[in-house]
Amino acid sequence: MDQAALAAFFDRPREALQADPDWPRQHEALLAAMEAGMVRAAERAADGRWHAVPWVKQAILLAFARTALQPVADPTFAFFDKPAFPPRAFALADRVRIVPGGTMIRRGSHLGPGVVVMPPAFVNMGAFVDSGAMLDSHTLVGSCAQIGKNVHLAAGAQIGGVLEPPQACPVIVEDDCFVGALAGVFEGVIVRQRAVLAAGVVLTAATAIFDLVHGTQYRGEVPANAVVVPGTRPARGAFAQQHGLSVATPLIVKYRDAGTDAATALVSVLH
Repeated sequence: MDQAALAAFFDRPREALQADPDWPRQHEALLAAMEAGMVRAAERAADGRWHAVPWVKQAILLAFARTALQPVADPTFAFFDKPAFPPRAFALADRVRIVPGGTMIRRGSHLGPGVVVMPPAFVNMGAFVDSGAMLDSHTLVGSCAQIGKNVHLAAGAQIGGVLEPPQACPVIVEDDCFVGALAGVFEGVIVRQRAVLAAGVVLTAATAIFDLVHGTQYRGEVPANAVVVPGTRPARGAFAQQHGLSVATPLIVKYRDAGTDAATALVSVLH
């Protein structure tokens, strides 16, 4: 089923979709289209601006409303542990949602050719991970997040997701970026092509990013080729000054060069 047909079905009032008997077939078609990369939760316009695709996000939310908890069988893994501390048993009546496996890649997400996923990692529904990307151990790619070609998410990197509201754009990490260990990108922040986030950098929509090279600042977007490191700046107010307090502040200390490329290069043997 093509994108226009899916859009025509899901871009309707929720009440009509709740009662439509054709929903299971259409939902399966949507999952297949997202997994194939034919349908995405966010798209890049010709001018470089990203925008959410509201009908796709509405379709994902609808799937939660139309389905109930049920057991999930996972024959993939065997587990071994000391018998004094066995795993806790859950039943459907406990109404606990348990996602199986050390690495979990949910339906409705796209992983392109050459993607490497190191366990444990989690890729949520609606996410798009383009070809050649590396998801290292303990990485999270949140719902509807968009990860570009040859992106490296280092160990513990967290890429936030977003489902509500449908108009809200998810986190975007464009092609050839490097996101360092334990870094976090949340609330629809856009990381432009070839940018580098050092270990421990945390970005939200409200985070001020100070550019020490050009003497300016950004919010909600990291410019192309920027190299961002964790920094601090003095906290405001007499109390803060009295106690010498500071707040965390990401700093652009340079723009990408040959030395940066060498330091962030992927090991080709992994692909």
